[in-house]
Amino acid sequence: MVHDLGTGSTAKHVVDRIGELLHQGKLKDIVGIPTSKKTHEQALSLGIPLSDMDSHPIVDLAIDGANEVDPYLNLVKGRGGSHLREMMIEGACKKFVVTVDEFKLVNYIGSSSLAMPVEVIQFCWKFTASRLQNLFQKSGYVAKLKTLGEKA
Repeated sequence: MVHDLGTGSTAKHVVDRIGELLHQGKLKDIVGIPTSKKTHEQALSLGIPLSDMDSHPIVDLAIDGANEVDPYLNLVKGRGGSHLREMMIEGACKKFVVTVDEFKLVNYIGSSSLAMPVEVIQFCWKFTASRLQNLFQKSGYVAKLKTLGEKA
């Protein structure tokens, strides 16, 4: 089984559990594709076999958390720094499961006042930031760049 290894607080628990089940011998024949360097390091420390999308272009299962979920099950996810990688893997998976707890439930998307995620790659980022700023300027929203530093 090819399984994504997501990033964030929810995914950390999933990766820990996969490592635990592998160690206990209850889970076998699994390979993980991490969505971040942090998750990659976590999986290595737990002895989870790793691979990448080039070697395994189809992912059997992806599990990830959401940041907001409304009563109609619309959701926002990816407020962390691995949004692009998560979306790429989830687009290649046969089954995608979203997990949330009651703290993520909102009356409408955006009501938590958290930022809406848009991941921008380094290539042409100034142009993209300017376009995003102009797109939302009339609504009073401000595009802010969040960087993760060289290690991330």
